[in-house]
Amino acid sequence: MKPSKLDIEFQKAVDSINGHKDPFPADVLLRLYAYYKRATNDEDRPSGGKPLINAFKTNALFQTQHLTVDEAKELYIETVKNYFIYRK
Repeated sequence: MKPSKLDIEFQKAVDSINGHKDPFPADVLLRLYAYYKRATNDEDRPSGGKPLINAFKTNALFQTQHLTVDEAKELYIETVKNYFIYRK
């Protein structure tokens, strides 16, 4: 199956984030995390060694549970674009 334009844009956004070497603000990371998990239908819950970080991640996931896969991809792409446009 041929990937859609949205899928291609989403993958480019993911690649740009994965290739970025500078640290991200925590709020941006949480949004990207939640949108990515929703966009990829990843149902796994956070399981790191830091309970506070897991709580923030779980909250971010909870806030995106109403999104469709395509909506999550669009929001991920928008968040990436806005980050790279407006970062200082």
